[in-house]
Amino acid sequence: MRELLDAAQAGDKDAFGALVGPWRGELHAHCYRMLGSDADADDAVQETLVRAWTALDRYEDRGSIRSWLFKIATNRCLTLIEKRGKRELPTDLNATFEAEWLEPYPPSRLEWTSRLSPEARVTALESVELAFVASLQHLSARQRAVLLLRDVLSFASREVADVLETSVAAVNSALQRARAVLSGLQPTQQETLRKLGESAQRDLVRRYMAAWESGDVDAIVAMLAEDAKYSMPPLMHWFSGRAGIRQFLLNGPLREKWRFLPTRANGQLAFGTYLWDRDRYVPGGLDVIQVRGSQIVEVVSFLEADFTAFGLPEEVR
Repeated sequence: MRELLDAAQAGDKDAFGALVGPWRGELHAHCYRMLGSDADADDAVQETLVRAWTALDRYEDRGSIRSWLFKIATNRCLTLIEKRGKRELPTDLNATFEAEWLEPYPPSRLEWTSRLSPEARVTALESVELAFVASLQHLSARQRAVLLLRDVLSFASREVADVLETSVAAVNSALQRARAVLSGLQPTQQETLRKLGESAQRDLVRRYMAAWESGDVDAIVAMLAEDAKYSMPPLMHWFSGRAGIRQFLLNGPLREKWRFLPTRANGQLAFGTYLWDRDRYVPGGLDVIQVRGSQIVEVVSFLEADFTAFGLPEEVR
């Protein structure tokens, strides 16, 4: 590490790439949690690395490259949040206005987690689940940063205080308030899917796809929890309960012909949905589902998702 740092500080860009490379995936996930956007996270990581490169000659090897990079990234995210505001899901809106929408997170962004221990990988996946990232948006930007640095990335309070240029007391106070806001979160999807088991997951995916492709509204609704929610960002309206979702499906989507392909998003079960258009199926939306027990409790259909980012074809014939 010392040799790489010396070479990078001497102007060797390849050495710099090797120095920061191990942290790129983790940095991107952190920026996604902070910003709620894959695209914004991309921007934040690129700007972080540019700033790190230009400031490398002033880096003093008293801490770690990891903590230094996360300090730059966190403060860059805080600046972006000031400019761009928070991102939400339709089910979180209290008023009708032009919102910035939470974006789904592609599985390719999480390949770095395969190098982690099983416990650490579960924690990493839990921290990008839609419900968690959506809940983070209800925190102030600094509370968000404190909670992520402490509870997800396991920085000590004094390290977080250094990152945010504040006191340890202020960090601990912000952490307490942030944890209180997130205390009502349901069990994570990682825990739920683990308890469900691989076989039951495959069966749920198969039945859900078959119900949609056959236009069987009764089969779809039977898989939903009584309090299920269905939203379609960037559309603001959303539906809740079996009866409300059933009526919506009959009035709109199930008048069309569909093809579903399974994928993953945010570490959760997801589907690329394709709508029949004359001679082929074209992208309709990326449906990310949340399950509770063996029932689907929420569907978020991202109508403007980039299918290729989720390993899905641009059309199906």
